[in-house]
Amino acid sequence: MEKPQPMHPKAPASSTKPGAELNKTSVVAASQPHDEAGSRGAMPPGGPQVFISAVEPSADLHAAHLIAAARLLCPEISFAGVAGPKMAAAGCYSIFDMTGHASMLLGAASNIGRGVAMLNTCDRFLRNHHFDAAVVLDSPMLHLPLAGKAHALGIPVLYYIAPQMWAWGRYRIYKLRHRATKVACILPFEEKFFRNEGIDAKYVGHPLAEQFSAAAPDAQQVERIRKRGTPLIAILPGSRKHVVESILPLQLETAKRIGEVFPKAAFGISVAGTNVEALIREAAARTSLQIELYVKNRAELLAAADLVLVASGTAALEVAFYARPMIVMYNASPLFYHLIGRWLLSTPYLSLPNILAGRSVVPEFMPYIRDIEPVAKCANELLSSPDMRAAMTNDLREVTAPLSAGSASTRTAEMLLEMIRIHQH
Repeated sequence: MEKPQPMHPKAPASSTKPGAELNKTSVVAASQPHDEAGSRGAMPPGGPQVFISAVEPSADLHAAHLIAAARLLCPEISFAGVAGPKMAAAGCYSIFDMTGHASMLLGAASNIGRGVAMLNTCDRFLRNHHFDAAVVLDSPMLHLPLAGKAHALGIPVLYYIAPQMWAWGRYRIYKLRHRATKVACILPFEEKFFRNEGIDAKYVGHPLAEQFSAAAPDAQQVERIRKRGTPLIAILPGSRKHVVESILPLQLETAKRIGEVFPKAAFGISVAGTNVEALIREAAARTSLQIELYVKNRAELLAAADLVLVASGTAALEVAFYARPMIVMYNASPLFYHLIGRWLLSTPYLSLPNILAGRSVVPEFMPYIRDIEPVAKCANELLSSPDMRAAMTNDLREVTAPLSAGSASTRTAEMLLEMIRIHQH
């Protein structure tokens, strides 16, 4: 095999399309951030070269913050890899973008071909260029194989946002142990769990916490939203099309039942991305409810809400950071769950707030919903009881408090640089 080439800082910027093979010269010049005039910054030679991969929109944001934190600690460091728009804006050279095709569970089947193309592109890129380290974020279906490719080439791997193997698919521990050099955990109990499995893991804090503290809701916007009606119900149907398609109709039916009991209620749907905006608008237009869509002002909508109907996932934890009463919902295939899912799960709770608390703090209707009546009954009981909502608010503040210590991005960047130093010596 031809010897991998270093990514030389003098190389011209490339316009490589996702999936296309790059030549064996450097792409570092293309990975530099733009200054105000639009030119690319000059990079000191000899800095660490890091391959990085994030395939989910949320991971794209977390990776962008990691890149920024790493550059504060080591200005000469450079990044290239599987990158979405936020990572590219932070200065990462993108060889492939998966953020518009993120999927989970059965929804991943339609993207198998693109995932294979991504892995093949990464394999060629890793072989044709020199890297001092690799970082992968979340998404174990793609990133455990990618970590294996980097490890086979002698590249140390940092896994940021550890796979939730404590919840399901524990059989994958062996792969993580042998493919990741270090694991950066974002939930407090994960460090002990992975260390007990022989994995060099460290708790770094949760990246949502630093985002939450950095962007306080606009008080005037919060007040404007609250004036729309009482109670104010926020609906978060997720950012993936197949999740929105399965859960939004149930959320809207729950909202309809709420409106029957609370005729002055107002409803707001947070649109998590352009990929689901048309789908959400069509669904909202088919209802007779007083619904407003929020493409922006998500923080303000959550801050104003008396109750949040949220699709299970990271969004439930986001709602927890705002300490808003919530009902967590998910609607997977019953057939898939009974044939496969229930044998892989190893936790009594499925929503992150309850997993972190180790008890039922918020109502969760998962992994699928046969009848909307219990969901609607729960929602109306919560809205009728200020004491129940206040107790849930206090519980959520306790749950999120341990996640807010320090900066996850800075701590992970420190882990990355330490790993590079150890590997180089």
